[in-house]
Amino acid sequence: MRKERLIVPVILGVALAWAVAQTIASLMFERELVRAIRDLQARGELSIWRREADQGWLTSSGVIELAPLFGDLWHLEIHYHARHGLLSTRMEGSLDPHLDGVAEEAAIRPAWEARYHLLSGTFDGSMELAPLEVRQEERTFTLRGTRFAVQGEFGNWRGRAHVESARLEDGNTMLEAGPITLESRYAYVDGAYHFTQRDLLKVNGLSWRSPDLALNAEQLVLHSKTELDEEELRVRAELGLGQVMSADQVLLEGSMVGELSRLDADALRSLLAHLKSATARGGAGLRGRDLLAYLADDIRRLMSDSPRFDLSEVDLDSPMLGLTLNGEGALIFDGRDLSALEPELLYTEAEQGAWRERLDGDFLWQDLPAVVSLWLGLPLDTDDLQLDVVSGQVRLNGRPLSAFSPPLP
Repeated sequence: MRKERLIVPVILGVALAWAVAQTIASLMFERELVRAIRDLQARGELSIWRREADQGWLTSSGVIELAPLFGDLWHLEIHYHARHGLLSTRMEGSLDPHLDGVAEEAAIRPAWEARYHLLSGTFDGSMELAPLEVRQEERTFTLRGTRFAVQGEFGNWRGRAHVESARLEDGNTMLEAGPITLESRYAYVDGAYHFTQRDLLKVNGLSWRSPDLALNAEQLVLHSKTELDEEELRVRAELGLGQVMSADQVLLEGSMVGELSRLDADALRSLLAHLKSATARGGAGLRGRDLLAYLADDIRRLMSDSPRFDLSEVDLDSPMLGLTLNGEGALIFDGRDLSALEPELLYTEAEQGAWRERLDGDFLWQDLPAVVSLWLGLPLDTDDLQLDVVSGQVRLNGRPLSAFSPPLP
């Protein structure tokens, strides 16, 4: 009899513990989802919001929408349904893309699935798309063998995308690429105040066909690193070209390394915040000159540290044309007395000229090919070509472009 009296409290205790654990799992999932959306919003690259959110202690559901800050060319609805467990939450749903000019019935709605692990706070998800074909007048775009995978936790995410084949056809012109892989890693602090993003893009095959030209390329690799710290935004990229072939000859191969730096970090954060407030979902709000006027102070401050672009390495070779390009250079924007600039008038030629006048830099083309010297009217034994930019004006080996025959643009 005593044992029977103990069964009821034990069952009630287990049920209560289970209910509490389910509630905690639901709350933890909701907290991480809200935080992830907030951090993506902080990046300022897209409009992101959630609707139809229904949070329950057993299941949750809702729709997350993404759209560009400007225009209504596209927007994406991410439908999700989450089932909360004691140790993990399983998510599944579908993507509902809306593209301008593409009929709704032609759009695909791929399914996706993911899992959030409660104890470790990690997330992993994947999605595989069925073959896609989109037609618009004479253009046809096809996509095959597309897979996505995302893993990580708050402050540290990793993503991988793979496309077996992508083809764009427009009449008798065709561009085809594949296989294509993209690997990304994104590390950040709360609110994306500081972040570092590393991307590795590989295109293992690329071909272009038109009545006048046929090109084939292999092993195109792009490494990039974007970093926002307390002081500046820096973007570094390295492009590696395998062999670009035309008429069974190597048209181009080599590599380039460049870096954009000294973009003021606080001004960038302020600009993104104002940009988001000025644009409603999909970009309704201030536009054109009004938007430039609204962001004018942030744009000036963004340039206040004299941003620079460095080409630290250019190593290109064209056996087909008998040309090589080896060099390095830099271009700097003069960030002094920025009050004289009027960003809201950047659409006018006069204001564009005022901004160009603040550009100074140089580029040294080493071991100048003789055929280039001949084309420029330089002595055939010219070793190097020095390109200088002084107050927006370009000079080659000390001479203005207008002095060359034929005249250069």
